[in-house]
Amino acid sequence: MRARVRAHEAELIAFRRDLHRHPELGRQEFRTTRLLRERLLAAGLQPTVLPGGTGLLVDIVPAGTRPGTELLAFRADIDALPIDDTKTDAPYRSTLPGRAHACGHDVHTSVVLGTALVLARARAAGELKQPVRLIFQPAEEVMPGGALDVIKAGGMEGVGRIFAVHCDPKVQVGRVGLRVGAITSACDRVLLTLDGPGGHTARPHLTTDLVTAVAKLAADLPSAFSRRMDPRWGVSLVWGRIAAGSAPNVIPLHAELEGTVRCLELAGWREAPEVMDELVARIAETYRAKWTIDYHRGVPPVVNEQASIAQLEAAMTARFADGRGPVVEDTEQSLGGEDFSWYLEHAPGALARLGVRAPHEKGVRDLHQGDFDVDERAIAVGVELFSSLALEHGRI
Repeated sequence: MRARVRAHEAELIAFRRDLHRHPELGRQEFRTTRLLRERLLAAGLQPTVLPGGTGLLVDIVPAGTRPGTELLAFRADIDALPIDDTKTDAPYRSTLPGRAHACGHDVHTSVVLGTALVLARARAAGELKQPVRLIFQPAEEVMPGGALDVIKAGGMEGVGRIFAVHCDPKVQVGRVGLRVGAITSACDRVLLTLDGPGGHTARPHLTTDLVTAVAKLAADLPSAFSRRMDPRWGVSLVWGRIAAGSAPNVIPLHAELEGTVRCLELAGWREAPEVMDELVARIAETYRAKWTIDYHRGVPPVVNEQASIAQLEAAMTARFADGRGPVVEDTEQSLGGEDFSWYLEHAPGALARLGVRAPHEKGVRDLHQGDFDVDERAIAVGVELFSSLALEHGRI
C-alpha cells in the first residue's frame, strides 16, 4: 500500500499546489470540480457532479458486492476562504486577490483524491472488499455548510460510516489528533434588529431610545444568556457588530446587533434559540422597542463515535508506529464550527486532526490566517490512513 501511495505522492502535491494557486469560494468551485472529475475519470471511476455544479460523489464498489451493502465514506471539503494569501516565499501562493486556501481544504481534497486513486487500483487487483464512497464537498465555509447540499443530493444514502480529516498546524506531520465525543462546537449567527420612533435627544421620553436599548442588549444579553444555560454546555454569545444612529443629537429609528453563538454540547445548541428569544423580549420591551431576531442556524458540534475513533487509532498505529515516537495524540475540543457534523446526523463516524506542522517549524501558522501553509508530507499520511481504513481497519 505504501508503494502505491508513494507512486502518487508527487502528483498529489502538484495537485494541491495547483488548487492553492487557484482557490475558489463556496459554491464557485467549478475549476476544482472539473479537475477532480477529469482525474477520477482517468482512473476508471465514474464521478457524479452535484446538482449545483460544484462538488462530486464517486463510489468504488468491488465486483460481486450485494445490493444494499453499506458504504464506507470519506469526505473532503474543496472551497477556499475570502482572505488574502500573505505568503511571500511560496511559489504556489494564491494568484487571486482576496482568496486563499488558508484552512487546508486543498490538502483534504488531495488526500481524498489520492485515496480514490489507491482504492481504484486495489479494486482492480481484487483487494477491495467493501464499497467506498468519496465525497468532494463544496461550501464548507458557508454556514450552514455544503454538507447539506451533499445530503440533499443523496450523498449519505447507503453510508454506514464516514471519516474526514482536518489540518491541524499544532500537530506534527506524521501524527493525528483524536478525540472521542465532541471535537468541534456548534456555531450559529444572530442578527438582532430594533425599531421604534426616533426623535431629538432633548426629548428621549417621547421616543424609543434605541441606542440605549441596543447598548443594554449588547452588555447584558451575553451574561443573562449564559446564566440561563447549563454551564457544562459551554455556551458563548459574542457580538461582532453594532450599528445605530448617524448624528449625535438624533435618536435613530433603527439599530442592529450581530454576533455568534457557540456551544460545546448538542443539548445547549438545541435550546439556545428559545432562550435568546425570551431574554431579548424582556430587555427590548423595557425600552418599548420593536425587535426581531434572525437566528441563523450554522452547524451542530462534530461528535466523534468511539468505535470510529478506535478504527482510526488502529489504522494509524498499524501503518506508522515505528518506535520513534507517538503517531496518535489526544486533541482538545475547539470552539470552531465544522459542517462534517451534519453527516453524523445520518451515520456514525469521526473527524481526525491531521498533523501538518513541519518538525523544524518554530511557530504555528494558524488556520484562517493569510500565511497558513503545511508540510506536504501530510498528504501521503492522510492517503495511507484512509486507504488502510478501507482495506484493513475500517469496518461498518
